[in-house]
Amino acid sequence: MKEPLPTADPMLDPKVVPVSSDPNALPKGHDYFDLRRGLANCRLKFEHAKRGRVAFLGGSITQSSGWRELVMDYLQNKFPETQFQFIGAGIGSLGSVPHAFRLERDVLSRGTVDLLFVEAAVNDSTNIPEHPGQMLRGMEGVVRHARLANPLADIIQMHFVMPEHMADYNNGKTPVAIAQHEKVASAYGNPSLNLAREVTDRINAGEFSWERDFIDLHPSPFGHQLYAGSIARMLDAAFEGPADNAPKPHPLPVPLDKKSYFRGRLGNIAGARIHHGFTLEDAWHPIDGRTTRPGFVDVPSLVASEPGAEFEFAFEGTVAGLFITSGPDAGQIEFSIDRACWQTVETFTRWSSELHLPWAVLLDDERHPGLHTAHVRIAAAHHANSIGTALRVFHFLSN
Repeated sequence: MKEPLPTADPMLDPKVVPVSSDPNALPKGHDYFDLRRGLANCRLKFEHAKRGRVAFLGGSITQSSGWRELVMDYLQNKFPETQFQFIGAGIGSLGSVPHAFRLERDVLSRGTVDLLFVEAAVNDSTNIPEHPGQMLRGMEGVVRHARLANPLADIIQMHFVMPEHMADYNNGKTPVAIAQHEKVASAYGNPSLNLAREVTDRINAGEFSWERDFIDLHPSPFGHQLYAGSIARMLDAAFEGPADNAPKPHPLPVPLDKKSYFRGRLGNIAGARIHHGFTLEDAWHPIDGRTTRPGFVDVPSLVASEPGAEFEFAFEGTVAGLFITSGPDAGQIEFSIDRACWQTVETFTRWSSELHLPWAVLLDDERHPGLHTAHVRIAAAHHANSIGTALRVFHFLSN
């Protein structure tokens, strides 16, 4: 079922369609997408099989109503006889790293995907700015995993805009997350759409303003319409001309990073061995009144709040991690892999005082393939902004 699309009368609300803005007036005379190997496979499926499965994987801008519904409408109008299944897999606060580990659960478990839209430039830039390697490992993890599941799958990588991206472009730099994600798009032949660069150029050209029209990285209705219009122009270009005679599997290149998270999975917390202090709750729910994200409330959680509480879990592969919620009472934890020296990681984030947000904590992503054991315990809080000692784990992460 579709979520309602925000609507407004452009004659009454100048934030919807600025007077100075023509959605097709591109200030530098070119569009902002690269089709690479194109979208021939999903087009054949839509036109000839008359059915298609389309997934939208991203953060809160994907989860919210707006551009996604407009793109769904575009596809249904473009292929009126096709029966579509649309998968909305947007979860606020999440970037490419958690996307890679939840892809199986949230997307691939629903069946063979013909067209995947994925976006993580905003949350990667915000969540892991000091870890460009993880940005690449996360996005390649999504793309390669999807292609291993279906070599015919077409994938569109999108880069949404935020003020930091605009500042980088205005200073002659490509935002790090976009550069890392573009390496993946180029290597795997995926179409990509740089909405961050487009919005920057169009604002600089005076077509509209950030403050009055686009308003926020969570776009106004006008911003959602701009995103959808740009996606539609890309799809028009991809679908023009005669269709191919038969689908062609996409080549699978050598991994850009052999430790990318393309074997990423969510592990079951029921397999934890509790040493002290943790309990397995059937349906954790906060009692402090702070907001939560769907899928990370009223579901099983491994919970403790006392310093020294400890558990261990076994994992196989190159990654040990935790999928947690980080709220006002989150703090520092300590971990040891295969009984090596204990290390400390902070689980309190810049948003934790406002809500219990889902957060992927990578303890180690440099393990050698094989079986390993991770010990995790709660440390005494001493971070200036992290006064809590709570840890709530919903899934283990392994690769």
